[in-house]
Amino acid sequence: MTILFLDTSFIIALELVDEQYHQIATQYWQGLIKSSPKLVISSYVFDEIVTFFNSRNRHDKAVEVGNRLINSAIVDIVQVDEALFFEGWQYFQQHDDKSYSLTDCISFLVMNRLNIQLVLTFDKHFFQAGYQKVPM
Repeated sequence: MTILFLDTSFIIALELVDEQYHQIATQYWQGLIKSSPKLVISSYVFDEIVTFFNSRNRHDKAVEVGNRLINSAIVDIVQVDEALFFEGWQYFQQHDDKSYSLTDCISFLVMNRLNIQLVLTFDKHFFQAGYQKVPM
């Protein structure tokens, strides 16, 4: 079974028809879903996704996408606990040469812990950190 990390940028591209990567995300998703992958997100990524939609006056969309993620049989949500938060904060501080967000840093740590190398994203930071982005 393929395990992939699911990033905020991919979900946004998948959900918004006017987003620049929407068609690429949709085509990739349709092929991927047939292989029954296991997807992992962190609670911080979940927060970014619902906050993105809600901050654009799309509360209904935020709730819809959030509930779809929570109820999905193929998505695991890793809760960011205090230890992971502080480890992410350390990682963030050590990489002042990059423009990683704290959420990115925590995502990298989750991926490392779960030995995940593939990430569904359009964010260049994952490639910079040594992960394989899909779609390319």
